[in-house]
Amino acid sequence: MLKMKRITSTYDMKVFTDNGDYFGDIEESILTQSKVFGWRVRSTKNSFLNKVLGSAKGVIVPHQLVKSVGDIMIISKAAVPNYQAEEAEGE
Repeated sequence: MLKMKRITSTYDMKVFTDNGDYFGDIEESILTQSKVFGWRVRSTKNSFLNKVLGSAKGVIVPHQLVKSVGDIMIISKAAVPNYQAEEAEGE
């Protein structure tokens, strides 16, 4: 059965990857006409984003990478920024 949820109830929701890593908190949703395009995820003190991005405030996760939304949001590990590949190319 499909459950409906107000989009405002997702604000400040915890976001985890499908590997179980804490990713950050939902800051806002990005809408196009009548559907969700993506989610702005804020980097928090103990989040995986803070470790990877450093001083950046957060990232935008496309809605296609969201696996489920309930008490928490679970996203695909493909949404995790991979800066190690870019560093290897620079060497």
